[in-house]
Amino acid sequence: MRLRIAVLASSRGTNLQALIDAQEKDEIPTKIAVVISDNPKALALERAQKHQIPAITVVRQDFPTRELYEQEILDLINKYSCDLICLAGFMRILSPYFIGNSQIKIINIHPSLLPSFPGLDAQQQALDYGVKFSGCTVHFVDEGMDSGPIILQAVVPVLVDDTEETLSLRILAEEHRIYPEAIKLIAEGKVEVGARIARPPLHQ
Repeated sequence: MRLRIAVLASSRGTNLQALIDAQEKDEIPTKIAVVISDNPKALALERAQKHQIPAITVVRQDFPTRELYEQEILDLINKYSCDLICLAGFMRILSPYFIGNSQIKIINIHPSLLPSFPGLDAQQQALDYGVKFSGCTVHFVDEGMDSGPIILQAVVPVLVDDTEETLSLRILAEEHRIYPEAIKLIAEGKVEVGARIARPPLHQ
């Protein structure tokens, strides 16, 4: 049985494309059931439509309150009978209301080695701090800022001549690799979540 996924995206949708490619190659036992965006011009919507995936825009300004906006997204996710929510460049912070009312797990991919450099502009944060290694993290979403249990990470070196753009591109390649891998682990029941740590089941 394939895990039904809702993908939330706001812009280019390259991580969405990585999930679509992995799914079509049968590398992950999933079905992307719906793609939802807050941006009607998001390339992610075009990527979804190209692969016959329902693509829906839900614009914050169309709703009088944030709760009603988020409830519309939750209702769509329930309508498509999804088992997992995957954030893929979704540029809105989900409120405690959304997280508390979601009936399924939410995961995100972030361009740093969490807990270092949460929030926006993580790649530039890494450069400004002078770290020698950065990378990306797939994690469960909780009510904090990029603070949920970590599922997978990948490391990339920070080169002396790196710019935000060059470092971002190198990290992005790893995002495309480990996001499908993390979802595969979840789909196969190989991730257990404790208070702080996500890990393979101890009995395996």
